[in-house]
This record gives sequence, C-alpha cells and structure tokens, in this order.
Amino acid sequence: MSEFVLIPMYEKVIQDLLKQQYSVVDHFFSMEEVENLRNSLLQKHDENEFKKAAIGNQFNEQIIKTIRGDFISWIDETQKNEQESVFFDKIEHFTNYLNRTCFLGIQEREFHYALYPIGTFYKRHLDTFQNDDSRKLSIVCYLNSEDWQEEYGGELTIYKEEETINIFPLKGRMVVFESQILEHEVKPVQRERLSITGWLKTRKL
Repeated sequence: MSEFVLIPMYEKVIQDLLKQQYSVVDHFFSMEEVENLRNSLLQKHDENEFKKAAIGNQFNEQIIKTIRGDFISWIDETQKNEQESVFFDKIEHFTNYLNRTCFLGIQEREFHYALYPIGTFYKRHLDTFQNDDSRKLSIVCYLNSEDWQEEYGGELTIYKEEETINIFPLKGRMVVFESQILEHEVKPVQRERLSITGWLKTRKL
C-alpha cells in the first residue's frame, strides 16, 4: 500500500461533509481545465449530443417541463476525450482518498454535461430513487463564463432544517453534497448555465 499523503483540499471537503453535509470548493480544477471542459461541452452541444433531461431513472423516466428544463449529455468514460480524462483522473484520485479515509465504499460513478437555457430551472428534489439508493455524493462543477453575476440567477439552493443555502454557479466552483440527505433546486437562469454534474455511487445490489 502506498504511503498516505494528507491533502488539505480533500480534508476540507470531508470536514465540511461531516459538519454540514455539503462543501463548496473553488479551486478543485484549474481555470485552464475548466475552460477545456467548457469547450468540450459546447462542442458536444454543437454536435447535437444533448437531449432533454428527464425525471427519475430508467424505470420511471419521464420529461416534465414544470419540474426541470435542462438538457444533458452523458459522458461515456470508455470514449472520453482528453479534457474528460483529466476530469475523471482527478475525480478518481479524490474518490480513492475518500474511500481510504472515510470508508465510503464508492465503487461507481456517473457524470453528464448539463446546459440550462435562459428561463429554465430544476425544482426542489433529492438525488436518489425509490428503487436505487446507490448515489452517495452529488458533485457539480460549474463551467460558466468568468463574469457570472447574481442577477443571472441559476443558484443552487440547498435546503436544511435550520437554514437555506444559496450557492452561485461561479466558473470553476465545485459543490459536493450528500445525495440522500439534502434536498436542493436550481433557481431559474437568466443566462445560459453550464456544468458537469454527477454522482459517486456504491455498487447497486
């Protein structure tokens, strides 16, 4: 077993999760890496690889415009490009650290690009299904332009018993939160909102 090296950024995420079930990290990926991923998203969008997002999983999937309005493109790791390889290498390193320090048993992951056109949103929900509770941690990495302003909306609102937290989708910001605990929503956007969204999962039985 390789020698364990303490990584302050990862430790901050762990402590945040233990304390408040969510963590906000502004420098997990470099600005160059974020820009490369943004360009990858836009290229796939230009190639018509996005589809209207649905509600639920494969057993009860349906599209409801009054609940969510984003478009998504799932990332197939077997066909990932150079930019996506960098993304998944960092996510894997982070996951291995979590498994080694917190014994989370994360064995799978799934990620997609997400694009919210102007006027769209995603109503309050929980990132888990009645017939599948394998999602443990939700991760969102924002790929918006550098000049994102509060009036553009699109904030991630996290609901807790004692408070409501609004997190604006600044370029390069990453949010990690507990999938089965925290209800959340994406407020209406006044400017196109771009991200990579996904989940770290245990193996489904």
